[in-house]
Amino acid sequence: MPFSVLDLSPILQGSSAADALRHTLQLARHAEAHGYRRFWLAEHHNMPGIASAATAVVIGHVAAGTRSIRVGSGGVMLPNHAPLVIAEQFGTLASLFPGRIDLGLGRAPGTDPVTARALRRELAGSAEQFPLDVQELQSYFEAPAGQATRAIPGAGLSVPIWLLGSSLFSAQLAAALGLPFAFAAHFAPELLSAALTLYRKRFQASRELQQPYAMVCVNVIAADTDAQARRLFTSHQQAITQLRRGRPGQLPPPIDDIDSFWSPAEKAMVGESMRCSFVGSPVTVERTLAAFLAATPVEELMVNVHVYDQDARRHSLTLTAAIREAIEKNSSSMPTIAY
Repeated sequence: MPFSVLDLSPILQGSSAADALRHTLQLARHAEAHGYRRFWLAEHHNMPGIASAATAVVIGHVAAGTRSIRVGSGGVMLPNHAPLVIAEQFGTLASLFPGRIDLGLGRAPGTDPVTARALRRELAGSAEQFPLDVQELQSYFEAPAGQATRAIPGAGLSVPIWLLGSSLFSAQLAAALGLPFAFAAHFAPELLSAALTLYRKRFQASRELQQPYAMVCVNVIAADTDAQARRLFTSHQQAITQLRRGRPGQLPPPIDDIDSFWSPAEKAMVGESMRCSFVGSPVTVERTLAAFLAATPVEELMVNVHVYDQDARRHSLTLTAAIREAIEKNSSSMPTIAY
C-alpha cells in the first residue's frame, strides 16, 4: 500500500512563514527519498500557524525542489475560487511538472465566515453549488469541442481530481462522478467507515477511474520510544485545543504534562477528534497501524506529522517508511491499483 504525506506547513512558535515554507520543502525532499507517493498541502486562511494559504504557489515551490514525488492539494477549497482560475493554476502546474500534480478539492471554506467574505466568496449555497463547480472545473480540463471559455494552460491536460471530505457528502459525489476519494480522519474520524462504505457501494466507473480508489489521512508520530512520541504529540494536541478555544496560534513546542494544559472535557473532545492517531515507537505504531489498515478498506494511506521539532518530524517519516515495509511484509498480499 502506498503511503503519502499531508503537510500543513506549520509556522512554529517564535518562527516565520518563510521558515515554515523552508521546512516544507525539506520535508518533501525527505518524503521523496523514503518512497512516499504524494506530498499534499492544504488551503487555510487567516490561520497564524499555517503558511500554505496560497496553496498552488507552495505546490509549485515544492514540485520545483523535488524530482519524482507527486505534489498536490489536500485540498483546494473550491468555494473560495472560480473553477476557471483553479483550472488555469493547476494547468500551469501540470505544464511545468507533467505527471506529478494532483488536484484535491474540498467544499469547506477553510476559514471563518468573516475571512470567507474577504475572499469575495459567499458561503450561502456553497454545498449545493459544489457539485456544479466540480463539473465545471472538469470541463476546463476536458475542453470539449466548441467550448467558449477555455483554461490555457489546462485544456486537454491530465490533472487527477480528488474529492476530499470528512462526511458522506463528498463520498457520495466522488462515487457518482467516478473520482478518487480522500477522507480526513486525522481530525474528523467519526464517519470514516460509513463514508468508505457509501463510496464503494455507489461508485460508478468513469473515464478517469474504473474502480474505487480511497485514501485516508491519519496522524502518525513515530519516535525511538513511546514516551518520546507522546511528548512530540503534545504540540499537536495543544494546537487543536487552542483552535477549539477560539485562539488559534503558531505550533507550540511540546510539553511534559499535557494534562496540566487542558480540562477533562477538552481532553475528551480532542481525543475523540484525533482518535485516528498512531503515536509511539516503531513497534507500537506498526501494531496499531496494521490493525487499523486491516479493518479499513483503503488503497492508500496519507500521514500527517504535525511536530514542532523538524529533525524529529523527518525522523518520524523515516521510521514510518520502515513501518510501511514491515506491514507489507507481514500482511497477506492484496491487489492494488495505481492512480
